[in-house]
Amino acid sequence: MKKIITILTASACLLTFTSCQDWLDMPSESKADSETLFENLGRAEMTVVGAYPSLFTQELGYQLLEGTDESSSSETNSKYNVSNYDYTSTSSMLNSTFSSMYKAIEYSNVCIKNLPLMNVAEGEKKKRDALLGEALAIRAYAYWNLVRFYGDVPYSNIPTSELNSYSSSRVSRDEIWDNCVKDLQDAIELLPWKSEGMVSTPERFTKNSAYGILARVALYAAGYSLRWDLNTVPYDAATVRIAQRDDQNRIKELYQIAADACYEIIKQKENDLLDSYEEVFRDLATKEYNKETMLEYGWYGANSSDVRTGYVNGIPTNGSGGTFGKGGAQMIAMPTLYFEYADGDQRRDVSVCNYGIYTDGKYQMNTYIGAGVGKYRINWCKDRGTSDSRRDINFPLLRYSDVLLMYAEALNELNGYATPDAVDALEKVRLRAFKKDASKIKPIPTEYTAFKNEIILERKLELSNESLRKTDLTRWGILYDHLMAEKDKLYQLARREGKYADVDVYRAYKGGKAVYQDPTVALPYITLKESDFSKFGLTNDEIKTLKIQNDGVNGGFVEKEVYEDVNGNIYLTKDDMPEAQQENATAVTYTILNMFGCHTIKNKGGLSVEQVEGISDVNNFIINMFYGLEKNKVEILPFSTTAIIDVNPGLKDQQHPCY
Repeated sequence: MKKIITILTASACLLTFTSCQDWLDMPSESKADSETLFENLGRAEMTVVGAYPSLFTQELGYQLLEGTDESSSSETNSKYNVSNYDYTSTSSMLNSTFSSMYKAIEYSNVCIKNLPLMNVAEGEKKKRDALLGEALAIRAYAYWNLVRFYGDVPYSNIPTSELNSYSSSRVSRDEIWDNCVKDLQDAIELLPWKSEGMVSTPERFTKNSAYGILARVALYAAGYSLRWDLNTVPYDAATVRIAQRDDQNRIKELYQIAADACYEIIKQKENDLLDSYEEVFRDLATKEYNKETMLEYGWYGANSSDVRTGYVNGIPTNGSGGTFGKGGAQMIAMPTLYFEYADGDQRRDVSVCNYGIYTDGKYQMNTYIGAGVGKYRINWCKDRGTSDSRRDINFPLLRYSDVLLMYAEALNELNGYATPDAVDALEKVRLRAFKKDASKIKPIPTEYTAFKNEIILERKLELSNESLRKTDLTRWGILYDHLMAEKDKLYQLARREGKYADVDVYRAYKGGKAVYQDPTVALPYITLKESDFSKFGLTNDEIKTLKIQNDGVNGGFVEKEVYEDVNGNIYLTKDDMPEAQQENATAVTYTILNMFGCHTIKNKGGLSVEQVEGISDVNNFIINMFYGLEKNKVEILPFSTTAIIDVNPGLKDQQHPCY
């Protein structure tokens, strides 16, 4: 008699694999009895659900998220190297996303094979078909993650139990993309709409989210990527190029598929933008579901996959213990990102957090080069979470705003200009950003290139640090040029040139303490010019200290006690106040901060590229930004030699040809 392994045991076995080798050695069907796993819909559903934990990894919210015009590593280790496109150490290259996606694929393949074979009552067929739809969508999503980072990868759509051995060479990404499109189209036919109530959580696929991921996959499949000739092994580096697929008719079909998929979601009217951008991310922190977030990665508890959302990619914290425990983060927002947002854009202070917290809750304002990724804040949670690294904050995988922007992009590509529907979709996203104040929305151009540039910018402003930017830039064929231009902007900011000539140099703030479910989005501040220093009674020595950019302990800030009246007006002494106000005067300590300095929780030096004795240094963090970036090379990751190539004989001599 076959040994019976329950769903939970099988799930545990799969979820504790640590390498591609583990997946290749998955027990055969003689050890994991598929007949038992699929003997009823309850067990079958557990099998399908078991694939979801593998769809997101710590790498996707960390090394593969940072290193763009949205965020940068604040570390000095291998993660910093990878985020700056230094992939030279191929023996230790990233591999957990690679192996994790194949775990999800194996789960899906088992389900896709066995679900149609189940004999169920007539009333259960819709449920069985919906589970099959989920499995198809999961498989497509996992391959999307593989191909967007690795290009041509091994491909299988059957369970390993049907193979005597598993050895697969690279398969053309175009073939894989087309299979993903087909999987998603089939899934859509089987999945219920969210409104049908069969799935109660956006942590699982519905027809709504499957349409959205279909649009995304189609845009990637039609877009640019780093390619080389697969026919000659070892590969020839001379054949490496950035290009779309050769079949122009298929490219147009894919843009049409993307546009049609987005339209189906829009037409259904089940999803929409929330009025508050902030609420989208507060809901992720408190596990509240809403009409905007269509697919999210859910994790909870000590046995969940440790993806570390809110820890590696949260706001800057300092210390351990106390109210908030030990915090992160291991990245900072790109200093230029804050200035991409126009005044009044509600997304700015959500996306770029202007404060950090000590673990006792005390606020500290961030400098420009110490600003945090603001979407995954531990102080927006209801409590500390499972542990310091497991904050139980969900990660957004698909939002309705993304659907609108993909719709606008696809229509522009299809027609060679922005149609009225394309303009309307983009405008909806911008209107929400400005709380529906149309007077703050600039006219949107309809010429093809100008509109595409608007999309490139808007996707950053709307979707920053949601693990899309790096591969968005790649599929547009602009990764190198765009990031080098971003580095130039960083230099301009450091020198206060061009559009950055008049940015605030000094800000004064009062501080305070954070709490769980903290209402604070951004610390309020007063902009100060040097002519305002007398208002705070700064001495010449204090002014000299304040101007220091390269010492965050002994310079770059000054604390001053002043008095405020009930209207918030500031006075150096009570005697300076109108007599009627003196009775209600409040003594308040302000911290005056040099925003170009390094008095900040995540200290990466001053925002300077000039040596000025006693004031500033040439900051190598800026100088070395994107130091490994090479065009026609880093747009695709090399395989880890030890964890990917060495365990799959089919990949012999099939390394990325530039490594």
